Amino acid sequence: MRDLLVTTFLSLDGVMQAPGGPDEDPSGGFELGGWSFHYFDDEVGEEMGQLMSGSFDLLLGRRTYDIFAAFWPSAPEDETSTPLNKATKFVTSRGRPDLTWGPSVLLTGDVAEAITALKQTDGPQLQVHGSGDLVQTLLAAGLVDRWHLVVHPVLLGSGRRLFADGTVPASLRQVESRVTKGGTIMATYVPAGGVVVGSFG
Repeated sequence: MRDLLVTTFLSLDGVMQAPGGPDEDPSGGFELGGWSFHYFDDEVGEEMGQLMSGSFDLLLGRRTYDIFAAFWPSAPEDETSTPLNKATKFVTSRGRPDLTWGPSVLLTGDVAEAITALKQTDGPQLQVHGSGDLVQTLLAAGLVDRWHLVVHPVLLGSGRRLFADGTVPASLRQVESRVTKGGTIMATYVPAGGVVVGSFG
């Protein structure tokens, strides 16, 4: 069974939208695209390099696939571009896109069912980057095995949030954490069942 890891850059107020650049995702009138650039220092780069140092495949929504496909195939070969270009890209899309960044596979039919079946196959870890709509589907279906959250010390006030209204209540257990000199928190969590409530009264 494959492990499914979601890696997301977040602001302190939980926004995941368009961390990489102004034109990445301006939907909803979002004007702060590229907000993570200032915080991507050597320590964050090292963390991401370690994340991609092993064998993995990618699970991506259509928008993120298109963003990656426009950049990574022509990027100089290094410890990030080489494994990304080599990985099989499993793509979810409502249409029938021309997947030119190979090797790529279009997942058809019910997305949650297709990914559930994919997780049952033999193969390397499945990594999800960006892909906001896809992440919400994975979250609702309970398909995420690990969350790798990179939380930057910035407040955005608006934009698409990772854990927004409608999130299925759940507990998480932290298994790794690290804070950079610039104040970025990098932490990994695994599911830990439902929410346990109590009272101080």
